[in-house]
Amino acid sequence: MNDTQVIRVLIVDDHPMVRSGLKDFLMVSDGVEPVGEAQNGVEAVDFCRDHEVDVVLMDLVMPLMDGSEATRRILSLGKPIKVIVITSFHEQDLVQQTMKAGATSYLLKNVSAEELAKAIQAAHAGFSTLAPEATRALVQPDQHNSAPGSDLTDSERKILAALVKGMSNQEISDQLSISVATVKYHLTNIYSKIGVRNRVEAARLAMNHNMLEKNSQLFN
Repeated sequence: MNDTQVIRVLIVDDHPMVRSGLKDFLMVSDGVEPVGEAQNGVEAVDFCRDHEVDVVLMDLVMPLMDGSEATRRILSLGKPIKVIVITSFHEQDLVQQTMKAGATSYLLKNVSAEELAKAIQAAHAGFSTLAPEATRALVQPDQHNSAPGSDLTDSERKILAALVKGMSNQEISDQLSISVATVKYHLTNIYSKIGVRNRVEAARLAMNHNMLEKNSQLFN
């Protein structure tokens, strides 16, 4: 395989260990070459604007700019770049949002090295690869209901329950064993879904509409 056929890959993730692991894999994989790393969506867009990239391995939950928005902006550059989302999240709204943004493939971080290699080759050739969980999320019909909070995911309900308890972002992070950036990401989605602007409004609406009945014992 000559140099012109090597697939140039950008690794985008806010966790250095994840980036390092993916880079190590790419370094020993035939036909692919890691050409750069980015720790958030802003850096990813800038890198793609200034360098030649064929495939982007894109995390979703990152500071400054999330993976969905970064995907939209990268594809708007007009370059023949393919985006493979590789994340820990497979909620229906996240999958649909990301695929609408233009991602070619959606994989979970438990993907094997062999599966990832095949997905990179397939994406470069214009073919999509979806984790089974992502496929199910795409084929499920949207379940819209007029009741506030009816479309919240389980993770979002847990975080909203913690917010009602008066917990800070750091306390929620510690309680649920997720990063503060992930907490903020979920809060942004919660505010958008229930139509509020801040924590106080979210807590008030949740209590007024009994939105957390099934999560009432989570933080007792």
